Amino acid sequence: MTATDPALTALAQGWCALSLLHGRIEAHIERALQSARDLSVREYSLLDVLSRQHDGEGGHLQMKQVADAVVLSQSATTRLVTRLEDRGLLERYLCPTDRRGIYTNVTEAGLTLLEEARPTNDAALREALDEAAKNPALAPLVRAVESLHAPAPA
Repeated sequence: MTATDPALTALAQGWCALSLLHGRIEAHIERALQSARDLSVREYSLLDVLSRQHDGEGGHLQMKQVADAVVLSQSATTRLVTRLEDRGLLERYLCPTDRRGIYTNVTEAGLTLLEEARPTNDAALREALDEAAKNPALAPLVRAVESLHAPAPA
């Protein structure tokens, strides 16, 4: 394949469209969350990921797993956790079986904020997808996103 290969060019165009869709959605949700709840997309994502932890086997995430889930480096994730901890939305504690391990839980205040912010997040996501669907280059990607968790036909 060469740099002018049509397949490579089409692949690059698809990647650009996906990147554009992601950027538009994230920016729209960011504005909505900041305006309504003084919360960034990254903060919302972190609260959401950590709120899904449970006490069963493998139920608590290590910092690397959290970083992977919110698509940040470990150091950026640690800084984000610290900011939310300073706001009283998260708390850290030592792993009871491995004193080297530190876990992070969402506090009651964090859970309350997350639940208050969820409708804003969901509405902003829907608005961003509806707007993107009007763009012929993005419409197929919107349909793909919408089909990811659609219920199976009966």
